[in-house]
Amino acid sequence: MSNQVNSMNKGLTVKDLVTTGIFTALLFVFVLVGGVFFATNPVLTFFMPAGGGLLAGPIYLLLIAKVHKRWSLSIMGVIMGIIWFVTGMHWAFALGYLIMAIVADFVAGAGQYKSKKLNSLSYILFSLGGTGSYIVFFVDPNGWAQTMLGNGTEQSYIDTMQATANTGILIAMFATAIAASAISAFVGCKMLKKQFEKAGITA
Repeated sequence: MSNQVNSMNKGLTVKDLVTTGIFTALLFVFVLVGGVFFATNPVLTFFMPAGGGLLAGPIYLLLIAKVHKRWSLSIMGVIMGIIWFVTGMHWAFALGYLIMAIVADFVAGAGQYKSKKLNSLSYILFSLGGTGSYIVFFVDPNGWAQTMLGNGTEQSYIDTMQATANTGILIAMFATAIAASAISAFVGCKMLKKQFEKAGITA
């Protein structure tokens, strides 16, 4: 156990940073591919966090298996947040991924990045970062609309979102995001069993 803790507390090496960068790029692509179908539809857009969380679990868990050190996941969240922001997403979407990546880092770190259950929970929490923009939408719809209009979103798209939004949609958004990311993490654990054994990750 002491060796695992010492390994976790060692600083990130250049190799670790390169690995984190590569897997962040892969993760971004998988989240984008999973969520883009929902994002383009103003009625289904609330389920973008679920779509984004459905495919990326194996990539996320493989990153942990490859690096399993503090701050790797946080750095991933910073990079993804910057990418989302510069590509025109609402600032709360970028901030959501940044905050939840840091939270996810500490959750996985609580098990020294060696627990499948905590690593999977970490991924679920990370995936909830995609709800950030929609939370702001429900809290401040007019402010959200003004920001998105400035980012180039059409008024008709926003009008349809506002007509569709209700408490049931909000609950369904969180429920589907949690379910989809949990399924993705489960599949990832099955796919990466050999990688986990090599990294010393246990149930």
